[in-house]
Order: sequence, then C-alpha cells, then structure tokens
Amino acid sequence: MLRSTLIWLSRQKSIFRFVRNNGFAKKVASRFIAGEDIATACDAVAVLNQQGVTASLDQLGESVTSEAEARETGRRYLELLDEINRRGLNANVSVKLTSLGQDISDAICEDITLAILERARQYGTFVRLDMEGSDYTQRTLDFFAQRLYPRYPDHVGIVLQSMLRRTAQDVAWANAKQCRVRICKGAYLEPAGVAFPDKKDVDQNYLECAKALIEHGKYPGIATHDPAIITALNAWARSRGISADRFEYQMLYGVRRDLQEQLVKDGWRLRLYVPFGTQWYPYLMRRMAERPANLWFITGNVLKETFKSR
Repeated sequence: MLRSTLIWLSRQKSIFRFVRNNGFAKKVASRFIAGEDIATACDAVAVLNQQGVTASLDQLGESVTSEAEARETGRRYLELLDEINRRGLNANVSVKLTSLGQDISDAICEDITLAILERARQYGTFVRLDMEGSDYTQRTLDFFAQRLYPRYPDHVGIVLQSMLRRTAQDVAWANAKQCRVRICKGAYLEPAGVAFPDKKDVDQNYLECAKALIEHGKYPGIATHDPAIITALNAWARSRGISADRFEYQMLYGVRRDLQEQLVKDGWRLRLYVPFGTQWYPYLMRRMAERPANLWFITGNVLKETFKSR
C-alpha cells in the first residue's frame, strides 16, 4: 500500500508545486538529486570521478506537452554534453524519450534525439534511453531499433526492467543485436499480467537476465542496490573467469553509499545515475516507492543533520 501511495503521489503536480519551496523536502531530495542546474550536477560528477566512479547524468523531466518544451529539453542536453566534454568528465547521459517529444510526434522526437546522439558521437560518449512504464516498452524498443541504433550503434543503449514478464525475451533480442543494456528491477506500478507481482520472482528474473547480459551481451550496466544479488553475481563472475571490465555496476546517486564504496574497493566498475533539475519530485517519490526503507533512512538522517546544526 505504501508503494502504491508513493507512486500516486509522484503524479500529483499540485503537491510538487507545494513541496518545491519547502526547505525540509529539498533537504531530503538533495541526498538523491545533484542540484537543479548543469553546473552543480557536473560539480557532483567531478567529485565522483575523483573517487574512481563514473556517472550517467539525467536531466529530470518526463512527458512534455509541446514541441517547444521538447526542443528546449533537447537543447539543454546538448549544453550538458558540451559541459561534460569541456570539463573532461567521465560521464555519459540518460534521456527519457517522453521528455523529447515521444508523446507528441515520432518525427519530432527523432529529430531531437538524433541531434543529441550526433553531439555524443562528436565527443565519443554515450546516450542511454531510460525506460518508462510498460505502455512505452515496445514503442521505445522499436524507436531505438529502427531509428537510432542503425546510425549510432556505439553511442546509444537501452534499459530493460526485470519486473516485466517480457524482459527475458528482450534480453535475448538485445544480445543478438549486441546493443548495450542497463538491466534494472523497475520502479513503475504495473498490472500483474504485465509484471511479476512478487519480489522473489522479480529478483530471480533479474539474476537470470543479468547473467545472460554479462555472458553474451555488450558491456551491460547491472543496476542494483541489492547486496544479495551483487554477492551472487560477483561469485558467479569469478567462478566463470569473467573479468571486471566485461560489465559495470550501476547505482543511484545517494543510495547505499557504503555498498558503492565497497564495490570500488573490491575492484568492480561502478557508474552512478546522477539526476538533476527542477523536476525532482516525481523522481524522488519513485525512488521511495522502489525501496520504501529509503523514506525512513533519509528522513532520519536529515533530522539528525538538522538538529546537529543547531
């Protein structure tokens, strides 16, 4: 029930308008969000790079309602890629197609996305297409396969979600194409006919998909904060003689910092998904829904920091 409530809250724009100016809410969000502008986000990435961690920057925002909004989002991504290159950061970018006009027109979305990919190719970097709810899964994969990947095979990749029943087949499809995949569990509320309702099934599917991607895919991103899954994958990789440069772990900025430090210490590659921007409220609510323990952990730490400063 808590998860459903948090996902519902993530969609309430009126609540966001209220909390955006609330100091406590912004303090909570700062654990997960690397500021509201490009400069601040790049500052955070520079610190991560010094710690041996790479990044994927995501400008927060979802479905836009006008071509002007979509093109403005695309313009800011070009600016972001320019700044990453100017600073020499070890970072790529993640985009949501709905923020680039997917719900307006495929032609508009294609025009904007290709401009971003061309800039990424110019700088020798990479663009990840974030996956949204299941209503977008096939549309996103078709758009990727037909319009983007043939032109930019080395500069664009996708995300697959182990909560979806279809994902094992999508993994096989991606491995056959040798396109880069980030595998995650998924943070959207989906019907039981589309997604596994039980966590144990989501986890089992995740392990199987991750192993298939590591063994047969092209440098996959293994996105998880689950220590049991990480331990199992590390042991499996070692038993098969799979080196650490065959894949990378990916985690969310601000989540399980202890685990992040341990992975780097143990010699595994790590990339953090670093979101930034003014539209942080929906993102924050989904992160809480994905792991409700985050709600109590972050709130408790913010309260401690608040009282210590007095």
